[in-house]
Amino acid sequence: MQSKNLKWYLLIVLACIWGSSFILMKRGLEGLTAFQMGSLRIIFCALFLLIVGFKSLKTIPLGKWKYITATALTGTFLPVYLFSIAQTEINSSVSAILNSLVPLNTLVIGALVFGLQFQRRQYFGVVIGLIGSILLVYNGAVDNPGQNYYFALFVVLATICYATNVNLIKKYLSDLTPLSITVGNFVVMLVPALIILFCSGFSDVMVKPEAQTAMMYIAILGILGTGIANIVFFRLIQMSSPVFASSVTYLIPIVACIWGLLDNESLSLAQGFGALVILIGVYFSARK
Repeated sequence: MQSKNLKWYLLIVLACIWGSSFILMKRGLEGLTAFQMGSLRIIFCALFLLIVGFKSLKTIPLGKWKYITATALTGTFLPVYLFSIAQTEINSSVSAILNSLVPLNTLVIGALVFGLQFQRRQYFGVVIGLIGSILLVYNGAVDNPGQNYYFALFVVLATICYATNVNLIKKYLSDLTPLSITVGNFVVMLVPALIILFCSGFSDVMVKPEAQTAMMYIAILGILGTGIANIVFFRLIQMSSPVFASSVTYLIPIVACIWGLLDNESLSLAQGFGALVILIGVYFSARK
């Protein structure tokens, strides 16, 4: 399979996985707190990755561990908790919509901090995608006036973390395998996540039926939506570009909104138009 076709297939797979992550977070918060859910997501994923990829840790040079730690912090650790907190006040569709800010932040941080070069049409495509995201967010706010949109700032901070992570991987870790990067990330995060879980009062609620049901959703979220998806994502960054890889966040809101409709969340025609504009932005930012 040619690389130019494979990268599009990987992009669609990631969109489906990560677009479904928001409804899983919503289900997880029905029985657990934001910090409990975030910690369990990391722990489940870390245990899975250690089973399937422990040997890959040997391939990470000692000098690369500082970058592994940086990508663990920006790519997973902080965003996991930021999204968990945000979804205590805003619905899953809105979280996914705001996540579309990642490509814009990727361009800005890549150009200003990492000195990466991008073509004019990539900037053009990202701006189009951002306009579509604004349309989606605006209409979501109109349809849900009772939501506290200050909590949306947590999602914005998470998108800045993701954008930093994409550029760090492309510049410093492109010579490592996606599996070794992912396993290394979660080895770094495992102990802090355990400490946060222990301090969150998890032992008092873990026996409750609603908490156990929530843990089932979080296990799926951690293993599929975090572990396996991160491996695919890192591979996508290495074979394409930071902007193309982060363009998956243009497609995530579409998948998330479909799940939202199935879960009785509203989606207007204007939001559908915004989703179409986002897809146009993906085309312009990624095409040859």
